[in-house]
Amino acid sequence: MTTPQPVPTLDFTGERFTPECVREIWYEHWARYAFALDLAKGKRVLDAACGEGFGSAALARVARQVTGLDISAQAVAHAQARYGDVANLRYVQGDCTRLDLPPASFDLAISIETLEHVAAQEDMVAGFARVLADDGVFIVSSPDKRTYSDITGFRNEFHVRELYREELLALLKAHFPEVRLFGQKLLFQSAIWSLDEGPSAAAAAAATTEQAADGSTLIKSGLRYDPLYFIAVCSRRPLDDLPQLALFGDREESVYQHYNHEVRKNIAAGGRIVELETQVEELRAEVERLRGGAAP
Repeated sequence: MTTPQPVPTLDFTGERFTPECVREIWYEHWARYAFALDLAKGKRVLDAACGEGFGSAALARVARQVTGLDISAQAVAHAQARYGDVANLRYVQGDCTRLDLPPASFDLAISIETLEHVAAQEDMVAGFARVLADDGVFIVSSPDKRTYSDITGFRNEFHVRELYREELLALLKAHFPEVRLFGQKLLFQSAIWSLDEGPSAAAAAAATTEQAADGSTLIKSGLRYDPLYFIAVCSRRPLDDLPQLALFGDREESVYQHYNHEVRKNIAAGGRIVELETQVEELRAEVERLRGGAAP
């Protein structure tokens, strides 16, 4: 019996995430699919655009059936080769702005960081509404133009049209009367949670500090951050209770390992700089001494 050969990874071009990426982008993309897992249980799920296919494969662990759709033939072929042995998972090529799928054929549709990559955003949202069952749910994520681009001055070459909060809500509510909007941002926090079993373990509280006008530090309830990304959960019917807070991480804390590594490098570099500066001063002093002792 021959051992299956590993599927080559997709090159990361900046246009679509691959699971081989590390640090912030890894946390951001995996957290969105983790957020959707509970809503995918036992459902017929559409993931478009699915890109490399890792998210569709993750959802297939709990869903009844998952279809991953992407416009890139290369991405679809890769996803099929890497994850296609899962019985309730299939990958198809298609345009998420012109979905060629039967009406009401899905219970949950997911589109992660795709909206900003297309110009035909109204057609895209209308298409998702059409392929969803009447009680279906649509989860879509997209960056907040104000915090992602305006404040930072950053321009993503692959983004065609980024949206402000009001623009995103108007776009979604034209097809989904019920829209719950969540903010997403990678945060550095001190986490405190109950280790006791029982009902109290489900309770959650959050607080954020901010500076008062007099310079004092205030502690206020809630996560008072400006989100970098929006995640909207949409439906034509009233939505069931959704979590107020969803946390995601890896037990190895890889992002901290990287930062700690960089900090140690900087500390070592700082020490070396001090050594070199000392040597330079010693050499300068030696040069001055030699100049002072030179014959006129």
